[in-house]
Amino acid sequence: MVDRRPLLALIPIPFLVLAQAELLASVLSGGTGLLLLCLVIGLRVLVWWGHREWAHRAAERTRVRLREAFLRSPGTKAGEVATLVTRGVHDVTPYVVGYLPMRVLAVAVPLAVVVRLAFADLTAALTILATLPLIPVFGALVGAHTRERTARQWEALATLGGHFLDVVRGIGTLRAFGRAGAQSEVVRGLAARHRAETMSALRVAFLSAFVLELVATMSVALVAVPVGLRLLGGGVPLHTALLVLLLAPEAFLPLRAAGAQYHASAQGREVLAKVPALAESRGQAPPDLASSEIVFDDVSVRSLRNFSLRIRPGERIALVGPSGAGKSTVLGLLLGFVRPDSGRVLVGGVDLREIDQRRWLEALSWVPQRPTLVPAALSSGEQQRVALSNALDRSGAGLFLLDEPTAHLDAETESLVLAAAREFIRGRTAVVVAHRPALLEEVDRVVRT
Repeated sequence: MVDRRPLLALIPIPFLVLAQAELLASVLSGGTGLLLLCLVIGLRVLVWWGHREWAHRAAERTRVRLREAFLRSPGTKAGEVATLVTRGVHDVTPYVVGYLPMRVLAVAVPLAVVVRLAFADLTAALTILATLPLIPVFGALVGAHTRERTARQWEALATLGGHFLDVVRGIGTLRAFGRAGAQSEVVRGLAARHRAETMSALRVAFLSAFVLELVATMSVALVAVPVGLRLLGGGVPLHTALLVLLLAPEAFLPLRAAGAQYHASAQGREVLAKVPALAESRGQAPPDLASSEIVFDDVSVRSLRNFSLRIRPGERIALVGPSGAGKSTVLGLLLGFVRPDSGRVLVGGVDLREIDQRRWLEALSWVPQRPTLVPAALSSGEQQRVALSNALDRSGAGLFLLDEPTAHLDAETESLVLAAAREFIRGRTAVVVAHRPALLEEVDRVVRT
């Protein structure tokens, strides 16, 4: 899911670090090479700038793919999806642009420094080699708390976003029943919880940064002080001492930066952790709906309890019942957007959870109760007619799922739509949520939920 190609631009960085230290030590010790030093510094800046530009473009591509994956993900709550495709995908940028490059450099640069210093000053190289592991060890100890607090912070944000979305959707109903004020208090409570979790995560991040900076500073001092004393005693040449003093901070710098970026990218990693189930292909090909029976085997989810139904190939079923009885939930189960708490939905004897979601949706045609179309300047009836036209135009669909398809149409338009739908659906399986009597006349069987 994450584009890692920009990491290739980091290959010259360890060599440029060594070249810069060598030339700077030479210049400071009275040698030549100032022009070449300026060239190396300029090249290092250019390489890093090129990598950052490439990384930002990779982050944008990653955000696009994540949005598509989350929007296509079945069974994800609307509030969580809204949070993921807005705030969530943007939190991935620090991970791609900051943490991943630093994680690579945290291995490559210290290794290059230790190898170079092993030939210049073995004592300094061994000291760096002994102190380098202290930073990841302390970082891991603090990082365990970071993961826990970040997960809680993200959960609080998703809950707040989901509840707020539900409140906005139902604000008319809440006002009608005088419950808008009570929901304001609920939103304030959720916002306070998110604020508390955010501050807790920030406290751990600041503590981690302090610990890593302290360990890195002490480690550099363990290298610099002995080298300085040996230089004063004439035990080491000036060029070598300068080389050690210049390279020692470079060895610890990527580790410190990786530790800082770890916290900055914590939210992004939490978002990416939700992607494993969103692979391109997650199951087998759907059975042929023209000859496959659909079976609800003692399914329970939400308000639908112990629901069993057998739909023969080519059969047209109408679902009726009071509001909240689970009619739309049945359609959600067939779409794969809702997963059973217990029981199974079988298509041709295959559990729907084992069928590839994308290919399954391509085999269906669905009209929701409230279609959302672009532009949305159409009336409810016009939106319904356009949605029905699009659904009926899918000649390759083997299963039609219609949620009150004529709810916003007048009687004359309804009769025209039903006449057209009768021809399109003939010989294909259809499940219709119906309240109007005219719809019930078009089906083979009526099922009460």
